[in-house]
Amino acid sequence: MSVSWTMVCGGLLAGVAFAGLAQGATEAEQAFQARVFKNADGQTLPYRILFPEGFRRDQRYPLVLFLHGAGERGDDNNVQLVHGMNTFAQPANRAKYPCFVVAPQCPKDRKWVEVDWSADRHDMPKDPGPTMQLVLQMLAALQAEFPVDDKRLYVTGLSMGGYGTWDLAQRYPAKFAAVAPICGGGDPAGAPGMVKAKLPVWAFHGDQDNAVKVQRSREMIDALKKAGGTPKYTEYPGIGHNSWGPAYNDPELLVWLFGQKLP
Repeated sequence: MSVSWTMVCGGLLAGVAFAGLAQGATEAEQAFQARVFKNADGQTLPYRILFPEGFRRDQRYPLVLFLHGAGERGDDNNVQLVHGMNTFAQPANRAKYPCFVVAPQCPKDRKWVEVDWSADRHDMPKDPGPTMQLVLQMLAALQAEFPVDDKRLYVTGLSMGGYGTWDLAQRYPAKFAAVAPICGGGDPAGAPGMVKAKLPVWAFHGDQDNAVKVQRSREMIDALKKAGGTPKYTEYPGIGHNSWGPAYNDPELLVWLFGQKLP
């Protein structure tokens, strides 16, 4: 893992980001197929999946799990694509990084992690919440159904999904090749396990975030460093809660993400 604390001027980047996202929902809607996962108990979870460009069953591909924010909860199996997914759906990125991208949709009355987002800190719940359990079951089913490279599983998410990304990283640090949480928060007590597993982390946050305090990302990065890790962290000055705009529009994110692989 490499060390990086980057401060980026946010105004221009944010403008470019949202210009891209405005057209991106349509592009992502067209590229991502709609499916519904159903487990043995009959519980369901809607999700969208992007297939690798030039998909072949005799070749294994990376898989990116994307966890959306609170505003995209529901059951339309569409709105979860509005932020960030345009980046993965762009033809140039699909050609350069052939992969599966999976975007499940959380029900309106649930969270990826059942914790208080406004709190200064939280302890990781003993078990994954009911929706996250469905996500994990869905992921296992997709790994059985498609030629997924188990050494190249990645997780990224924003806001509520940033919490979900940190939670998965702490619970299963040896399962994922890299994680990229955006404006989320985790339990610093989980940092030593992530460092022991040598899990690469690149976190993002805006320093003017009034929805999820920037301290939540800072404390996780500090905890990782104190445990001997070398995470990457980008903090955007002047940016509020929508730090996912410049984060997902940073071309270096995909270069870094797909450059990670489990031993």
